[in-house]
Amino acid sequence: MAIDREKLIDLLNRDLELEYSAGIQYIQHAAVMTGAQYGDVIKELKLHATEEFGHAQVLADQIDFLGGVPTVKVGEIKTSPENIPMLEQDLAGEEDAIVRYKMRVKQSEELQEYALAQQLRTILAMEQEHAMDLKQALGK
Repeated sequence: MAIDREKLIDLLNRDLELEYSAGIQYIQHAAVMTGAQYGDVIKELKLHATEEFGHAQVLADQIDFLGGVPTVKVGEIKTSPENIPMLEQDLAGEEDAIVRYKMRVKQSEELQEYALAQQLRTILAMEQEHAMDLKQALGK
C-alpha cells in the first residue's frame, strides 16, 4: 500500500499520542510501584518517562516539518495496583511501539524522507532498549 505525506502525518500524530501516554504511564507506575526490590526498576521507569517525552518532542518537530500540526491528544494510559501487571503493561506498550516504528521507518523511506527515517530509527533503538529493560525486570 502506497503512503502519502498526509497519511504519514496522521500516523505520526497517533505515534505522538502514544508517546505522551507512555511518558505519563511511566511516571505514574514509578510513583506507585512498591517494594525495595523494585528500587532500580523505579529509577529505570523514571528514565523511560523522560525518554518517551523526548521521543514526543522529536515527533512533534518532524510532524511540523512535514507540514502537519502536532496533536495534543493523549493515548490510553494503563494502570494497575500491582507491580508485575504495571511492568507487563509497559512492555506491551514498548512492543507495540517497536512494530509501529519499524513500519514508520519503511513508510518514511517510501516518501524519501530519509532524515525522518533516521530520527525514527533512533527512537526505535530506544524503544527496543526499553523493552529489554522491562523483560529483564520481569525475568523474561
